[in-house]
Amino acid sequence: MAALIHSSSAALILALGLYAAPAFALAVFSLLTASVLGALALLFFTYLKECVSKDGRPPVVGTVIGMLIHFNHLFDQLSVLARKHKTFRFIGAGHSEVVTADPVNVEYILRTNFSNYSKGNHITILRDLFGDGIFAVDGHKWRHQRKLASLEFSTKNLRDYSTAVFRSNAAKLASKLSAAANVEQVVDLQDLLLRSTLDAIFKVGFGAELNSLSGSDEFGTRFTKAFDDSNSITFRRYIDMFWKVKRLLNIGLESSLKKNIKVINDFVYELIRYKREHMKDEKAAAPSAQIGREDILSRFLIESQKDPANMTDKYLRDITLSFIIAGRDSSANTLTWFFYMLCKHPEVRDKIVIEVREASNSSDGWLSFQEFCDKVTEEALDKMHYLHAALTETMRLYPAVPLVKQVLRSF
Repeated sequence: MAALIHSSSAALILALGLYAAPAFALAVFSLLTASVLGALALLFFTYLKECVSKDGRPPVVGTVIGMLIHFNHLFDQLSVLARKHKTFRFIGAGHSEVVTADPVNVEYILRTNFSNYSKGNHITILRDLFGDGIFAVDGHKWRHQRKLASLEFSTKNLRDYSTAVFRSNAAKLASKLSAAANVEQVVDLQDLLLRSTLDAIFKVGFGAELNSLSGSDEFGTRFTKAFDDSNSITFRRYIDMFWKVKRLLNIGLESSLKKNIKVINDFVYELIRYKREHMKDEKAAAPSAQIGREDILSRFLIESQKDPANMTDKYLRDITLSFIIAGRDSSANTLTWFFYMLCKHPEVRDKIVIEVREASNSSDGWLSFQEFCDKVTEEALDKMHYLHAALTETMRLYPAVPLVKQVLRSF
């Protein structure tokens, strides 16, 4: 962590040395140094004050610097602390941050008194990538997107469409893994799961093929790399105190983020433009026919006709991309942990294999991957109780979203 902060400072100083007068660069460097020292002093005194305070609040277990030190395995460290204290505090400069794993507190924050909490100012970190997507907004826009998503995702057409898409992509992934196994090739399973779920979510979201699993589409490959890099750089903003300055100067990772977001935007806006034109052509050819609305973007485009002033192309880009990011990461991460647990518990794996074969009537005879996937219908899935229990237990042990940050609006 110290190395990361040091490299950020070095990049800033180098940029100032190249583009500014020496005296000005020295003044800015002095100001930055004074600011850092001031923040550390404030952190130290706040820590001392909170440690000696006996006001009944949750115990203090460290400072935000301690969190930064453990950043690469933050969730593991928080789990260790949560076993000792269900609710505890980290001290920041002039404030404290409360961490709770107590189900009663979680229910109070996320349900009972949800209206008294917000995402806080830290959502500005997400704004460049997510825009006005559901992750980076509060209030009316958040409620509008949640209501829109709840309405659209509950429709049978979208469920059937997404099921067919995931079934097809599962067959492609199984075929790729089988080919690797035949030649005893080592594979990165998490990477393949991320690519496969991205392909599926992208198809459900935009109605277009990305082909990131096969790597056969040049534009899809560029989008996938830009997508992954943008997520990584945006996440690192949480530990880079100089990210706003680097964005202003367009240097370092912020320069890369800007380029990656442009790749994403060019790709997505072209899809939106194509969808709009395609829907116009469909309407012109058959005015009385219902316009196809299988994918999420098509559904949102139809909704945008009711409120064109607010549901602009930018807004459509933001909400659709947010759903893709959410669906891709949550699905792939859960599946990664699921297969990890199966490797640790082969007896569970064997029971699941037997149940799946019996429920899908595929115990006898050889089937291709696509033929097997076609047998895994909703009726068959309803019979797979043990598989459902294993997946649920995986999500309990390794939540898809292990940490949610909320900021209290008022006492």
